[in-house]
This record gives sequence, C-alpha cells and structure tokens, in this order.
Amino acid sequence: MVGIQVLGPLAAEVGDASADLGGPRQRAVLALLLTARGETLSADRMIEDLWGNAAPPRALASLQAYVSNLRRALEPGRSPRTPARLLVSAPPGYALRLAEDAVDAWRFEASVRRADARLAADPAAARTGLDEALAWWRGEAYAEFADASWAATETTRLAELRLTARELQASATLRLGHAAEASLAAETLTRDQPLREEGWRLLALSLWAADRRAEALAALRRAAEVLADELGLDPGPGLRELESAILQGRDEVLG
Repeated sequence: MVGIQVLGPLAAEVGDASADLGGPRQRAVLALLLTARGETLSADRMIEDLWGNAAPPRALASLQAYVSNLRRALEPGRSPRTPARLLVSAPPGYALRLAEDAVDAWRFEASVRRADARLAADPAAARTGLDEALAWWRGEAYAEFADASWAATETTRLAELRLTARELQASATLRLGHAAEASLAAETLTRDQPLREEGWRLLALSLWAADRRAEALAALRRAAEVLADELGLDPGPGLRELESAILQGRDEVLG
C-alpha cells in the first residue's frame, strides 16, 4: 500500500515504512507528476519544467535516473525487469497510476465533494468528513515547491478548495444548531480572506441565528466597506439578500 502526502512537505509511505524520495530534483519529479493527477507528461515538458533554460546536456538521462530511483522507492518489492505499476512509462513520457485514496490531496478533494453533496440532508456526516479532511493538511500544499511555476496552478486550486472546505464546515456547524461555534469559525474566515463574500455571509447568518441581530447587520456593513475599499465593488446578491432578510425578519433563510 502506497500513500503520498503533498498537503505540506512531500512524503511517501510504502506499507508502514517511509520511502526515501531522494534529493530536491528527484522529489520534484514526483511532485510534478502528482500535479498532473494521472495524466501523462512528456519527457520534454518535464525537462523544461525541472530545469528551464538551464537544462544540462544529459537532462534526459538524469530524468530517467530519477524515475528509476523513484520506482524502486515506491515499489521496493518489484522484481527486476518487471514493468512498473505505479510510475509508468507512457509515451512520450511518464505518468503516475495511483488510486484516488493514495494521495492526500486527491482524497481531500473527493471528501469535500461528498461533504458538499450531503450538507443539506446530513450536516453531521458532512461536518465529520470535513473535520477529518481538513486535519490532513500539515502546511501549504506542495510547500517545498512554492517557487516552481509548474506547481502554481495546483497549489492555488488546492488552497481555494481548502477555503471552500472551511466554509462548508462552518455551514454544517450552523445547520447543526451550533451558532456560536459557527460564528467563531466564520469570523476567522473573514480575517483570513476578507474579500470572500461567503465568509461574511456565514458570519452574519450565524450571528443572526444566535439572536445577535445588530452584530449580524454590523458584519454586513463591514463586508460592504471592505469590498468597496479593496475592490471598488458593492456586495453581491447573497449578502444583499441576507441583509434584506434580517431587516425584514424573514428567518426562512436560516433553514
């Protein structure tokens, strides 16, 4: 059983033992293939991503050596001359053939999808799944490759998904009737990401659910000020509708 962690420092386990992933360039080979999420990357593209304009004359040979070393690390019991099952040759390059639950980032994405789908019908299950999934993060995604341009799209996507998971977690908490806890979580979201309207919506909604109407309206005013000052924008329809509902006492939006 192989498990790979990218939600923080890159690490891999084979069975119960940590796998030696080698030095920085070799680790980057594995990370690069992981960002492709099972798709084949050509050797030429990998060389360009890994070395840029400074590729050595024997870059292809070096890449092949890194791949060979990673295969031994990920499949230590594989017999000589037996085709690799996990890090495979797939013309014109290489690909990883791993199950969804073998990589924490892939597993995290699936967990967030499931939680989102069950939030309305079963907020307790959604909250449990999100608590577990968010606990898998040990730092920033692909943390040691933060300066690599090839990692930027995936790290941005995962960071966005992490924020979505936190918002869903707060929403599930509110649906379970824990308005005070939800308001604390939402307050943290607005501090961390003040330009995301969902955090402000959840904060106002949870304050209203806790019978703190004036504070809920104040939160919406703060949101409007931040959006105007930072983006030159008015609040979106979700915030405007919530403010109207609070002013009119339409508590159906709490359901």
